[in-house]
Amino acid sequence: MAGFQAYDKIKIIVVGDSGVGKTSLVHLMCHNEPNSNPGYTIGCSVEVKLHDYKAGTPSEKTYFTELWDIGGSSSHQNSRSIFYNNVNGIILVHDLTNRKSHQNLRRWLGEVLNKNDAKDFNSGYDFDPEQFAGNQIPILLVGTKADLAQTLREKVISRSSSIAEECGADEMNLDCNDCKCLSPGSTNAVKLSRFFDKVTERRFYSHQVPPNQFGNVIKRTPCTYREKAGTYEDVS
Repeated sequence: MAGFQAYDKIKIIVVGDSGVGKTSLVHLMCHNEPNSNPGYTIGCSVEVKLHDYKAGTPSEKTYFTELWDIGGSSSHQNSRSIFYNNVNGIILVHDLTNRKSHQNLRRWLGEVLNKNDAKDFNSGYDFDPEQFAGNQIPILLVGTKADLAQTLREKVISRSSSIAEECGADEMNLDCNDCKCLSPGSTNAVKLSRFFDKVTERRFYSHQVPPNQFGNVIKRTPCTYREKAGTYEDVS
């Protein structure tokens, strides 16, 4: 049927404290422009973008990347676990001007990895590095509001994250109001593309696909999307 194209897809969740800029980050990644009027996410919001796996090589192939922006409000904690099924990658987001939001990344990762174990976010979850042993889901750490952090606390820009080291994750800092932060060829754009490639590699190209941390054997399922007015619609 004309106008339809089938793509395999990957699912990446974007988590972090309320107000750190997850929605603005997802908008920038998907539309290459700042979000002029971001709002608070209730539940979950999903955006999609095309990613060219191994771009510029004979193995290049296009995939749909679903970015699930998970609302960070504590009032929705009990309903968030439904969004943590069949996850292929995780983006952890913190505000560079808010140290607490960085400390809470361990709890966010613990909540995702222990989605079936109901606990209070503020006291029950923490990241256990042993959960990643031998079967690590790809993770990217993103620090937002880099423009403000540069003014308030310059050292924060170069400070490495212990949780990133424990997870073997890449880190990048950016200003979601500046599209140059993800301009083609920039350091951040390369890191983001490398992260998407890693997620795709583990999702589709692993010779052996063991159950992931969520207790599911991931199966390859084509998904059909229709392009309409610059957006994409799941019609599978």
